[in-house]
Amino acid sequence: MTFALDIDKLTCIRGHRVLFEGLRLSLSAGAFVSLEGPNGAGKTSLLRMIAGFLMPAAGTVCIRTEAGVALTDGEDRARAVGWLGHQDAVKPQLTVREQLTFWGQLYGGGAVVLGPFGLAPLADVPGQFLSAGQKRRLALARLTLTGRKLWLLDEPLAALDAAGKALVAETVRAHCAAGGIAIAATHEPLGVDGLSLHLGAA
Repeated sequence: MTFALDIDKLTCIRGHRVLFEGLRLSLSAGAFVSLEGPNGAGKTSLLRMIAGFLMPAAGTVCIRTEAGVALTDGEDRARAVGWLGHQDAVKPQLTVREQLTFWGQLYGGGAVVLGPFGLAPLADVPGQFLSAGQKRRLALARLTLTGRKLWLLDEPLAALDAAGKALVAETVRAHCAAGGIAIAATHEPLGVDGLSLHLGAA
């Protein structure tokens, strides 16, 4: 299924402070949005609202199938969303290969591929010995195994070197080209063509 996202009059209040209000956004298959703004502007909060982790003060978030059917059930909505946050969910005792094999079986995402993510030399290395950037690459590889159509990325370039950042851009482009949607909260341009949405003071 091809998914679409509609946000209507969304308002976020945290700590009695309005971070944004009346936000509208409509995205269809293939869309990419760079979510920008200063620290505390509500970028992560917006991603969490879209994912269903945080309730908005007002407004709605609707994920729709290509037929226009809204995903109102929590499990159906969860199966549409792929999340890449600050925590990389890397198990310290499992090797890179074991972790990707587990995730591939869990999500039914097909064969595990190490090469494109620069993980082949690390296949037998336990997670506890990976650098922050290597853990980030592993988390990105996991995201591609989920089969989720809507990717929400919170600072996806954190801890990555130049090659890792290029890998993120290439992976996001491929996801959108295949009919997915990606929204990335970032202080640094990903290098992916799309929309820019700025939160907070200019």
